[in-house]
Amino acid sequence: FSLTGKEALTHFPALGPSTSSAQGKVHVKQCDLLKLSRKQKRLCRREPGLAETLRDAIRLGVMECQYQFRSERWNCSLEGRTSLLKRGFKETAFLYAVSSAALTHSLARACSAGRMERCTCDDSPDLENRKAWQWGVCGDNLKYSTKFLKKFLGQKRIGKDLRAKVDIHNTNVGIKAVKNGLKTTCKCHGVSGSCAVRTCWKQLSPFHEIGRLLKLRYDDAVKVFSTTNDAVGHSALAGPQRHSHSPKHPASPRSTDLVYVEDSPSFCRPSKYSLGTAGRTCSREGNCDSMCCGRGYNTQSRLVTFSCHCQVQWCCYVECQQCMQEEVVYSCKQ
Repeated sequence: FSLTGKEALTHFPALGPSTSSAQGKVHVKQCDLLKLSRKQKRLCRREPGLAETLRDAIRLGVMECQYQFRSERWNCSLEGRTSLLKRGFKETAFLYAVSSAALTHSLARACSAGRMERCTCDDSPDLENRKAWQWGVCGDNLKYSTKFLKKFLGQKRIGKDLRAKVDIHNTNVGIKAVKNGLKTTCKCHGVSGSCAVRTCWKQLSPFHEIGRLLKLRYDDAVKVFSTTNDAVGHSALAGPQRHSHSPKHPASPRSTDLVYVEDSPSFCRPSKYSLGTAGRTCSREGNCDSMCCGRGYNTQSRLVTFSCHCQVQWCCYVECQQCMQEEVVYSCKQ
């Protein structure tokens, strides 16, 4: 399961007021529309609400990826995504991580929002969660989400296949990023706002924070190769030396590192991986030189209309004037 781009463009039939039998058929149809393995399709059909959650996860991952790379040569466009996923670039690593993070996040939120039939609020066996339920608060169910996700992705130990190990590692980096973003949120109950009684529960960080963390991991991604551990006879990922290690023994990447196996193309010109950067808008003071790959950029002025001089009118609406201003736009040359 990863962001190929095809799923994000799929329109599902809406679930309208109908019999449970009809809703069941719609749910199965939604599962069939998604690009899933045979095993994943079976799991999807057995989990009412999962198809919608998968679609939400795909949309969430695509939007966050495009936001984080909006100023980069590769802007996470849907064009070339399938070819990119077949390679071992840094960008591929980010796609695997943001896909698994989006799915973990969406599943946990779907449980607490009541959109999944087989899970509900965070059911960790502690007193705070039970108190939260009593006050009508529902913690995000990360425990169910991560357990189901491992089953859904079907991760297994893969012999000496370096690329498979890399994909699994990056998938787990995404899941770990969501886990690390789990926060304790508290609410006070008492007379006149006093905190005589305090209820706390677990809540996921906004996905933007997770996306920003994964982008930092991308910036510091580690190039790896496969090495054999003589002690156990299994191959493992190995990367550059860290300060305290002997040069004779390659260092294993940390569980939070994004890893890749081959250098990325420049993404400057159109290829099977991207459309290139021609025509992309850029910031003259910021990234135009890098974005435009030395080809230079065009400067264009345009008039932009926006709301201004807004005033609140009694009782319930805002009245604004329309103003215009000149805006300068910079775009990369062909």
